[in-house]
Amino acid sequence: MAVGLAHYLIVSLIIFALGLYCVLTRRNAIGILMGVELVLNSANINYLAFSRYGSGNYDGQVFAIFVIMLAAAEAAIGLAIVLGIYQTFQTIDVEATETLRG
Repeated sequence: MAVGLAHYLIVSLIIFALGLYCVLTRRNAIGILMGVELVLNSANINYLAFSRYGSGNYDGQVFAIFVIMLAAAEAAIGLAIVLGIYQTFQTIDVEATETLRG
């Protein structure tokens, strides 16, 4: 049995659902960032699968590289925010930042 486009899309759907579940249910800031990374990785799988089984050009691979660069920037900025929250509140629980609202 050959691996086709549907297999990639099913794997991508599962990873996206796990990432979305992680983002919506976690109170820990690092867990939320990991969920966002899963969502971005599922988008990469879709880009590469459609690039492979679609028109055959390199557009999907180029977009995947841009998403990887975006994920690296998001991880760096997210870590800086988490460290700032930890220094202020001595916890990384995102509900502890409720006092930041003006």
